Amino acid sequence: MTSDVPGGRIHLTDPFATPDEEKSAVRRLRGRLAAPVTLWTAPGPAGLTVSSMLVADGEPGRVLGLIDAESELWDAVEKSELFTVAPLSPADRQRADRFAGLMPAPGGLFAGDDWQQTEYGPVRPGLWAGCRLVEARPCGWALLIEGVIETITPVDPKPPLLHYRGRYRELAG
Repeated sequence: MTSDVPGGRIHLTDPFATPDEEKSAVRRLRGRLAAPVTLWTAPGPAGLTVSSMLVADGEPGRVLGLIDAESELWDAVEKSELFTVAPLSPADRQRADRFAGLMPAPGGLFAGDDWQQTEYGPVRPGLWAGCRLVEARPCGWALLIEGVIETITPVDPKPPLLHYRGRYRELAG
C-alpha cells in the first residue's frame, strides 16, 4: 500500500516485511503480545532497544531480557557485568529505532542526547534501573540475560511506548 506525497510515494507498510502467512506460529504468537520498549545500555558505551523483557519483583528485584548474543551490548555487559534498563516513552520512537539499528546514528548512538555517565552505563534523565549481571544463557535464537536490580531512580514514569504486531503503540487514555 502506498500514498502519494509531494516529491514521490511513500509506503504505509513495510514492503520488505515477511507476510503473516509465512511467519512461524511462534513469531505470530509473539507478535500478538504487547511488549514494553526499553533501552538497555552498558559501560563502553553500548546500547540496544529491547522489547523482550520483564521485571520480577522480589528481594532483590530482577530484570530478564532476550538480547542478541552478537550485539555490542552483550560484549559490554559481559566485560563489565553491569547494565541499565530504561523504559521508553512515545516521544522516544526515533531513539528506539536508532538503538535497534533501524535508523542512522550520525556521530554514534550516544551523540546529541543528554546522557549522564553512571557506573552501570550511560542514561538519560528519567526512570532507569542499574543492574548487575547474574546469568546469561542461550534461549531460542537469543541470549537470556538475568540481572539483579541494584538501583532505581525515583522518577515518575512517563506513559510507556509499546511494541505490538511490528509497530510502536501507545496506551489510550
